[in-house]
Amino acid sequence: MGNSLKTILAFVPSNKCQKYLLEDLEEMPVDKMVDLSGRQMRRLPVHICSFRELVKLYLSDNNLNHLPPELEQLQNLQILALDFNNFKALPLVVCTLKQLCILYLGNNKLCSLPLELRLLQNLKTLWIESNCLQYLPEVVCELSLLKTLHAGSNALRTLPPQLQCLQELRTIWLSGNLLSEFPPVLLDMPFLEVIDVDRNSIQLFPSLAHLPGLKLVIYDHNPCRNAPKVAKGVRRVGRWSEETPEPRKRSGAVIEITLDKKPLLPPAAKSEPEAEPC
Repeated sequence: MGNSLKTILAFVPSNKCQKYLLEDLEEMPVDKMVDLSGRQMRRLPVHICSFRELVKLYLSDNNLNHLPPELEQLQNLQILALDFNNFKALPLVVCTLKQLCILYLGNNKLCSLPLELRLLQNLKTLWIESNCLQYLPEVVCELSLLKTLHAGSNALRTLPPQLQCLQELRTIWLSGNLLSEFPPVLLDMPFLEVIDVDRNSIQLFPSLAHLPGLKLVIYDHNPCRNAPKVAKGVRRVGRWSEETPEPRKRSGAVIEITLDKKPLLPPAAKSEPEAEPC
């Protein structure tokens, strides 16, 4: 009954109804954090924008599709969670919050990101998974301090070569996309520590042994005919990883070796193209 009542009140703009949704949140909490997740809100109460020292604002799992311009007053905000909402476009007011370090935009309906996102030069973690992105917006490549990029469960078929300009990037999650080849640009990013390309359509993996920073590569659930070669100590998760021997090449053919079966001869592998420098 409580959630049903909140859903109804979310449509009513009166101060009393909004106060109920805020549960009497009249002053900024001592920990400088406000969590309004799961309130079925369709609009952010403007009152929250008066908490100018706010550092963390969680608005996940609501019905938001826009934000008030007053949000710009929160210039100390470092973490903003807008995931699991109904945003079809990122509100430009978000791009005025220049102290943001972590931005959650996953599970919305975003097809692109605005060029103004480049203003968030303190951003270190960006979550854009489970949206409607058919390409990785090139503006992401201008976030020079970005360390972690979550872009899984979209419709990405490739990555822009400009991505290699992100020299601080350490972790990239690309599972559940439409990649038919391992993104060539990742081969030119020696500082990457974690690469996740699980649940794509990659058939042939290049060697990753030359990437000195690599610690983990996840490539499971691909129709691959080989495992990516990696340097000693790098963990692989996928077919022919540590637990199962990698296939051996003999006379141009790929022979699959298992622990209890005779070698089988699968179809020959295909080759794929490369990317341009930054």
